[in-house]
Amino acid sequence: MVRVCKDGVWILKGREIVEDSPDNRDDREAARRGTITAGILMSHHEGTGLQDSTSKLPGELKLKFDSLISHDITYVNIIQTAKSSGLEEFPVPYTMTNCHNSLCAVGGTINADDHLFGLSAARRYGGIFLPPHMAVIHSYAREALSASGKMILGSDSHTRYGSLGTMGVGEGGGELVKQLLSQRYEAPWPRVIAVYLTGKLRKGTGPQDVALAIISAVFKDGFAKNAALEFLGDGIEQLSADFRAGIGVMTTETTCWSSIWETDETIKQYYITHQREEDFSRLYPEPVAYYDGMIYVDLANIKPMIALPFHPSNVYELDTLLENPGDIFRQVEKDAAAVMENPNIKLKLTDKIENDGRIFIDQAIVAGCAGGTFDNLMAMKSIFDAHPISPGENWKNRGVSLSIYPGSQPIMLELAKNGVLSTFIAGGAIIRTAFCGPCFGSGDVPANEGLSIRHCTRNFPNREGSKPGQGQISSVCLMDARSIAATALNGGYLSSIESLDWEESIVPYNYDPSPYTQKVYEGFGKADPSSPIRYGPNISDWPNMEKLGEDVLIKVISYITDPVTSTDELIPSGETSSFRSNPVGLAEFTLSRKDPSYVGKAKAVKEAARILSENKGSEELKKILPELPGILKKIEGIAGPGAGQSGQAGALAIQLGSAIFALKPGDGSAREQAASCQRVLGGSANFAIEYATKRYRSNLINWGIIPFLILEEVPFKNGDYVYIPGLKKAMEEGAPSIGAWVLDDSGEKKFNLALPELNASEKELLLAGSLINLNKSRLAAP
Repeated sequence: MVRVCKDGVWILKGREIVEDSPDNRDDREAARRGTITAGILMSHHEGTGLQDSTSKLPGELKLKFDSLISHDITYVNIIQTAKSSGLEEFPVPYTMTNCHNSLCAVGGTINADDHLFGLSAARRYGGIFLPPHMAVIHSYAREALSASGKMILGSDSHTRYGSLGTMGVGEGGGELVKQLLSQRYEAPWPRVIAVYLTGKLRKGTGPQDVALAIISAVFKDGFAKNAALEFLGDGIEQLSADFRAGIGVMTTETTCWSSIWETDETIKQYYITHQREEDFSRLYPEPVAYYDGMIYVDLANIKPMIALPFHPSNVYELDTLLENPGDIFRQVEKDAAAVMENPNIKLKLTDKIENDGRIFIDQAIVAGCAGGTFDNLMAMKSIFDAHPISPGENWKNRGVSLSIYPGSQPIMLELAKNGVLSTFIAGGAIIRTAFCGPCFGSGDVPANEGLSIRHCTRNFPNREGSKPGQGQISSVCLMDARSIAATALNGGYLSSIESLDWEESIVPYNYDPSPYTQKVYEGFGKADPSSPIRYGPNISDWPNMEKLGEDVLIKVISYITDPVTSTDELIPSGETSSFRSNPVGLAEFTLSRKDPSYVGKAKAVKEAARILSENKGSEELKKILPELPGILKKIEGIAGPGAGQSGQAGALAIQLGSAIFALKPGDGSAREQAASCQRVLGGSANFAIEYATKRYRSNLINWGIIPFLILEEVPFKNGDYVYIPGLKKAMEEGAPSIGAWVLDDSGEKKFNLALPELNASEKELLLAGSLINLNKSRLAAP
């Protein structure tokens, strides 16, 4: 089904696979330039180019993107940050969509206030603005922004348009700020991994099935982490453009950096249909191309799949689950208990198994950039034509629901014209507007202990919107729209599409851009500096952040031992999204699902840091952190009398901050708030064994949080202090490690702390204390 080759491979003429050989070592460097990825990256790299056949690829990329895109829980802070750094006009097309807060009722007027901010910013700085309900961010990017050979940077982790020949990169808002200020995106040259598709696709197998099979094969060992995936092979030509896009958007869940596909006549026709034929070009590797590894996918052997809670990599063949649900569900329940933040809340999947062995689900959703494509919804229509929706009394008596969210208004318009909407509505399905809520836990939240099956992007803990901290638990399984349709027809009993006899009718998509031409504000190149920005009462500026001190004392206030910690656990999605424009207000939710005590402890450390900086004495410190005066005495014992004194009016030079420890933080969303909320509360570091994604590490650095690595046994526990003398100097000099001390009730212990490997720009950011600080200092410079 899926075979992973971790050694390098040569691909000749895009089709012949040759495993690497030591004899070919001298030719690898030249052949690395033969990939599609290398061609696109080098055309966007502002540095030494490939001058001749012997020149090497750059070790570090400095990229300028063709366009930027954000949604309504990220663009306010991005623009606020850029504005404080001297923004005058958007230098590249910047699109703001409104697909995350468009249906959130939390917070009164604040969602609409953010939307008015976005429109006013588009007028002032020359941006592109989509009103709410018009399109999911990635659906619009495919329809209107993609172009073969181009690159798009988005503040959403699923920024993936490779199937159309566009390299999309999802990053935190700080990276978009840099582009808006005509700075460059810096990243190491990625490993390039070929994803070779071959074989004839099985009837009924959908894009989500293929995507889940790939994710299952590579996520757990990190094979694709921070790599560029390049899709090739003779199996591609049978896949529609929408089918490819459905696989491509899910590559984010492999933790890859970006993905790209070869393009062909099918993709050319997509551009013709969308009235943008000039944006198509043929992308194909050079006759000799070298890849750092390969994922070999035999489409003929991929059956309908299901990803069980709580990750897209927790994948089984649907038939396997249906044959043996008890053992599999019990294992999932056991795994969930090991990471559940509230021990009184227990996942009860086995309760969904009825006496006859069938699995009953409560809710079904097909939505957004992954599920709400035209081809997916037409496939569901074909299934319902063959088996008219008549699920019987069970459908009504037990409250099963089916909700469908087309990805954009043009898709909705075509479904209205060709009668598909009437089929869905008459059969009891609920039609929603373009909205990302099912992917991040806002809207259509199941009842307590409910089980939802969804064709969307993620099924992390609480991604369906439940709040275990308040006694709620429900869960999501990821499936393809085709098997979701089969389940709906079976009255809510989990089913594979292979249990039905049907024929998919291929219906051409007639794209009508009228919804966009009527409503989208196209302001690029039309900046009006006199146009005012519209601020709502929830929109606030960033608080001040200190630059890095000479000697640092860090209190570890949260200690997370889950194998992987997602950004949803660092800052929840769903109900918090309406507060994303208020840094201080949003920070109140930091780690609220994983460690509810975090915010109070962080505030105490931040207040103690203020008292230290004002040199108010130990009695004031004892009121906030009773143990801190004793910790400072220990520091004197380590460094001698007077340690920590600046010599200026007796003020303490030690900089106090807080930190979290996690084994592998940062999987999932690109949202910068997973880092910035820690910073707002006085966070100065993360300690980790490794970081799950480049984007989370970048977010930490952009907000002045040092991403330390622990390369040996973790020497501290929750509540301990870590004293790092001479940190600023060590970082300036690029030291690989530094001596640090663990300070606790029992005394002190020295250990070796690994400093992160930093390029010059990252070092400058951390020394300044944040991207905002760095840019403000540049503005203030004569």
